[in-house]
Amino acid sequence: MKKTSKPLLGWAFNDILNELHQHVFEGVPGESEPFELTLLEREYIAYVLACYYQCEHCLVFHERAVRVARRKEKSAEWNWQDDLISATLFLHLDGGKLSAIEWQRWLKTWQDFANRIDLHHPCLASYLAYAVGIARHDQNLMEHAFTSISASIEDNDRLKGVIRDIDGVVVFMKAATSKNRSDSTIINNLKSRGIEDI
Repeated sequence: MKKTSKPLLGWAFNDILNELHQHVFEGVPGESEPFELTLLEREYIAYVLACYYQCEHCLVFHERAVRVARRKEKSAEWNWQDDLISATLFLHLDGGKLSAIEWQRWLKTWQDFANRIDLHHPCLASYLAYAVGIARHDQNLMEHAFTSISASIEDNDRLKGVIRDIDGVVVFMKAATSKNRSDSTIINNLKSRGIEDI
C-alpha cells in the first residue's frame, strides 16, 4: 500500500480548504448562501483565475470541471478555452499603469472582445473582469466590471448574490493557487536543509 504523505500545511488545513471548495462550488446544505451564478459560471471564473495565477494543478482541475458542467448543461459548442485564455491576457494588463488614452483604447478593445464572449454566455466577461479585479485589488477594473454587471441585473438581492459568488471563487482560488503553486518549491527548500519529513 502506498504511503500517503502528510500535506505541508497538515491535514486540518487541507480539510478546511476542501470545505471552502465545497462552499464555493457545491454548497453546504443549511450553511452556504444560495448561489446566483451557475456552477458553470463559477467554474469559468475559476479557470480564468487558474490561468491568471499560472497554477497548472488548478488549470487541469477546473478545465475538467468546466467540461463536466458544460456537458451537464448541454452547452452549445464554443471555443471557450481559447476565449477564456484570451480574456486572461486582456485582464493581466493593469489599467492603473496606462495613460488615459491607452486606458480608453483598452476599454474599447476589451468591450469588443467581451461582447464576443457574452454572445456565448451573457455577462460572463464582466464576471471574469470583476474576479481578476478583486484578485489584484484593481479598483479601476472592478468599477468598470461592476458597472456592466449592475446594468445587466435589476434585482439588488441577485446583484449582491452574484458579487458574493464571484468573491467566493476569488478567495478560494487565491488560497488554492498559492498553495498548489508553491508547495513543491517549499518542499524543495526544506529538503535543501535536509528536512525530509514534512
